[in-house]
Amino acid sequence: MANRIVLNTISYHGKGAIENIVPELQNRGYKKALVCTDESLLKFGVAQKVTSLLEKASFAYDIYSDIKPNPTIENVQNGVEAFKKAQADCIVAIGGGSAMDTAKAIGIIVENPEFADVRSLEGVAPTKKHAVFTIAVATTAGTAAEVTINYVITDVEKKRKFVCVDVNDIPEIAVVDPDMMSSMPKGLTASTGMDALTHAIEGYITKGHCAISDMFHLEAIRLISHSLRGAVENTEEGREGMALGQYIAGMGFSNVGLGIVHSMAHGLSALYDTPHGVACAIILPFGLEYNAPVAGKRYRAIGKAMGVDGIDLMDDEEAAQATIAAVRKLSQDVGIPANLKGILKEEDVAFLTESAYADACCPGNPRDTNPAEIAALYRSMM
Repeated sequence: MANRIVLNTISYHGKGAIENIVPELQNRGYKKALVCTDESLLKFGVAQKVTSLLEKASFAYDIYSDIKPNPTIENVQNGVEAFKKAQADCIVAIGGGSAMDTAKAIGIIVENPEFADVRSLEGVAPTKKHAVFTIAVATTAGTAAEVTINYVITDVEKKRKFVCVDVNDIPEIAVVDPDMMSSMPKGLTASTGMDALTHAIEGYITKGHCAISDMFHLEAIRLISHSLRGAVENTEEGREGMALGQYIAGMGFSNVGLGIVHSMAHGLSALYDTPHGVACAIILPFGLEYNAPVAGKRYRAIGKAMGVDGIDLMDDEEAAQATIAAVRKLSQDVGIPANLKGILKEEDVAFLTESAYADACCPGNPRDTNPAEIAALYRSMM
């Protein structure tokens, strides 16, 4: 079986990476950008780090910021209209997963208008044209949306999130500049960082993993585990390590898939507006316990990458438990709740179970599952 790897055409990493945005646009002959970002990034001056470069170069742009933390179908449709009204010919997405996911959907629909309802993009959509030329500028170290072929949209009417997977949506250029992440508050740094760790760990144990994705994921696990605590404290080393680690995790999981941790987390975010990274972080150790009978032998390498002492001397079961304990400890150290108490309601378990089982991430889980087991897993976290 052949393994497919899809990555950005170009990516820039490190301090000062944003300086490459304007030259890339100008050298390709683009004239006007729709800047997709959110209100908080405008309010706190983060987006202005990029728009000031556009202004300095007299590069025309309009801003679209009608984007919720869990972007909706309406956000996407309004963005398509904003792109047309602006008469833009390219997109610059500035933000975390919300802004980038919205930008991906906008870019796809502009070039493939038959999917204007947005819902028809769920799963693997048969789009024919690549999305509008997009430069994705990360402001959070977690989603890796700048390098993935996935995006997630919330269907408010049906109270669910749906995952879209499309090789045509990947931004041509990714910009990962740790200076764009320096103003992230501790809570957001922690939750997005644990989302990145979940990407790396789920991607490493997913059914579709391959030699190349294993290489990406183990290095991402190492970088994230050694950098997240520092990033939460806003150290330069921590920010730089997380910026790179989350991107590398995206290089992997985008190409091989995830598992039930993400499929279960999507429903919590859609129903309760729980931050996606928090949901992933809470579910991750429980998911690892659940998957241990099938994937437990791979946990040793995860624990080793996390720096678990003495793991080479342990048997497989001991190594698996030590790895799960290390995940719980990291989550605790950065302030993530230990369970879903106060979040999950018993009357919603059936609906969440149905959503999780139907989610596009579920089939990649290393252990074959069913609704009854997913429901039990939800209840174990209450």
